[in-house]
Amino acid sequence: MASIYQPGPITLDVVGLELTSDDCRRIEHPSTGGVILFGRNFANRKQLTLLTRSIKAIRPDVLISIDHEGGRVQRCRADGFTHLPAMRKLGQLWMRAHKKSKTTYASESAIAAMAAATACGYILAAELRACGVDFSFTPVLDLDFGRSGVIGDRSFSSDPQIVYALAKALNSGLQLAGMANCGKHFPGHGWAEADSHVAIPVDERPLNAILQCDAKPYEWLDLSLAAVMPAHVIYPKVDSLPAGFSTVWLQTILRQQLKFEGVIFSDDLSMEGASVAGDVVKGAELALSAGCDAVLICNRPDLADRLLSELLVSKAKKAESAQRQKKLMPSAPFMDWSELQAHAEYRHAQEVLLKHGLVS
Repeated sequence: MASIYQPGPITLDVVGLELTSDDCRRIEHPSTGGVILFGRNFANRKQLTLLTRSIKAIRPDVLISIDHEGGRVQRCRADGFTHLPAMRKLGQLWMRAHKKSKTTYASESAIAAMAAATACGYILAAELRACGVDFSFTPVLDLDFGRSGVIGDRSFSSDPQIVYALAKALNSGLQLAGMANCGKHFPGHGWAEADSHVAIPVDERPLNAILQCDAKPYEWLDLSLAAVMPAHVIYPKVDSLPAGFSTVWLQTILRQQLKFEGVIFSDDLSMEGASVAGDVVKGAELALSAGCDAVLICNRPDLADRLLSELLVSKAKKAESAQRQKKLMPSAPFMDWSELQAHAEYRHAQEVLLKHGLVS
């Protein structure tokens, strides 16, 4: 067990339903700061809770995270977990009774959609926290231009004002259960057609078009945004590098222009969209030097081992990144699953989603 708990800059995954000796070795490494879970790490609530406890027994400071948005991106689906709706469903609820003036916040449908978004956020966070998961990479702030298959119904809307309002409401629900948020994929993955998991997406639009549309939710969410994940997308009229490796996007625009002070996570360095940065070590070095606080490496234990053994990060960078990452850790213990089922806020949130046909 590590003697000094200080989250490092690497977030990595584990192989299966319980920890192997290699998993334990990687988690113990001082460069590790987080563990991200996937569907292969979930069989049922009891197993998930035992897994998260075993991770914390090795490193209490490690942030246990997951991609758990709702819709098709939800890692825990069985054994009582609520199958949350795709975020597009919330945008459709917003539009249900007000097609003409869609940005009127006072409309009945807009109010209903924001209440449902808050309920989604609370249920999402509460169920995960009851099983020992600290953090989810949500919400998606990408706009739905009808071009990106990998985004699609993960997006609230094509309208940045609706995306902002529903994301803010969902973030309020997360916060009620003591969970931070992560807006993704900065500055926007909705226009680029290629899937960055298997290709290198390109968005040819000029900077002003992106800032006045896709990036607006990041600007408007302001201090309520705890973390950001940049896109593995190249915007050639701004920089030749994908946003997650670009000082222009991360320092000049996100940090300086938009005044963002939270955590910046790279997207998965094993994805094809990250390949332009070089091998995994060069990619991590470039992402961290560009402004990321933490880098993700998923589904490739061999590459995780390379990062742990070869990545060099200055003491100053480690300290700055650790200080930011610590703010994402829940500040208090959460109730267990049986307590949650009887909790008034949880029961009310379920009723809200049932009322609008968002869960069955």
